[in-house]
Amino acid sequence: MACPQTVDTNALDVLSDLVADDMKRVNETIVQRMQSPVALIPQLAGHLVAAGGKRLRPMLTLASARLCGYEDGEDHIRLATCVEFIHTATLLHDDVVDESILRRGQASANALFGNKPSVLVGDFLFSRAFELMVEVGNLPVLGILSHASAVIAEGEVQQLITTNDIDTTEESYLEVISGKTAELFAAACKVGAEVAGRTHAEANALYAYGMALGLAFQIVDDCLDYSADQERLGKTVGDDFREGKITLPVILALQQANSDERAFWSRTLGELQQHDGDLEQAMALMQRHGALEATAQRARTYGDQAKAALKIFPPSPMHQALHDIIGFCISRAW
Repeated sequence: MACPQTVDTNALDVLSDLVADDMKRVNETIVQRMQSPVALIPQLAGHLVAAGGKRLRPMLTLASARLCGYEDGEDHIRLATCVEFIHTATLLHDDVVDESILRRGQASANALFGNKPSVLVGDFLFSRAFELMVEVGNLPVLGILSHASAVIAEGEVQQLITTNDIDTTEESYLEVISGKTAELFAAACKVGAEVAGRTHAEANALYAYGMALGLAFQIVDDCLDYSADQERLGKTVGDDFREGKITLPVILALQQANSDERAFWSRTLGELQQHDGDLEQAMALMQRHGALEATAQRARTYGDQAKAALKIFPPSPMHQALHDIIGFCISRAW
C-alpha cells in the first residue's frame, strides 16, 4: 500500500475562507516587502511567490491568532508575512543545496537564475523577515521566530550529515525533520497565541500542535517521493533517492532488509552508484516490507498528537478548521 493520496481539499478551502481577508493583506504585504531597487531581487523572489503554494504556514499564524481572540491591529499580518518569508528563503537555499530543478511544478529559481542569486535573495528575505519581527515589537515573538530560524538551519546541516549514511536511525531522521520543517510550523502557530496575549499553556499547546502537524507533513512528503504522481506532486519524484537522502521509508525498509537488499541500499544511497531501474527496485523493496504504509501510519500518529494539543481550546469554527487541516496534510497528494 502506498502513501494515502485521497485529499480532503475541503479542509484547506474552509481554512482559507476563514482567513481570506487576512490572507489578502498578507499577500499585499509580501509584494510590498520584497521590493528593492536591485531589480533582480523582486524578480527572483516574485518567481517563487508567483509559483503558488498553499501558504499553509502563514495561514496557521493567522488562524492561531484568530483562535486566540486577536482582533485589533496588524501584527498578525506582519508575523504571517514574516513566516512566509522565512519559509521562502529556506526554499531558495534548499533548492541550491539539493540542486533541484523543479519547485511547485515549475523551474526552480536556481535553475532559472543561478545558485548565487538564489542564495543572496534568500538572505534578503531572511532580513526582511527580521525587519517585520522588530516592527511587531514583541520580544517573546522575536525570540520564537529567531530561534526557529536557527533551528531550521541546524536541521538542514544535520540532513547533510545523514545523507548517504544508511545507518541513520529513525531518531536521527526525526531530529532532522523536527528542525528543517516542523519547527517553523510550531513557531508559526505559537506566535499567534503570543501576539494575542494568551497564556503560556495556550501558546505551548499551539507550539505542540504545529510541531506534530509539521512532523506529519514532512513524513508524508518523504513518503510521496516514492509513491506520488510527479505532475500532481509538483516536483521530481525520486529526488530523495537520487540525492541519497535517508528518509523514513528507506529507514523502515532497511530495518527488514536481507544482506542482498542492504547491499542494494549501500550501493544506491551510500555510494550513489545508481543505474536504470534502481528507483523502481527501491519502490518494490518498500512495498515488499510495507515501509510506505508504516511511514503513513507514523504520520497518522503525529496527526493524532496534533489533534490532542488543540483540546485546550473551546469549540469554534477556527478550532474545527485547524483540526480538519491535519487530515488534509496527511492525505495530501501534492
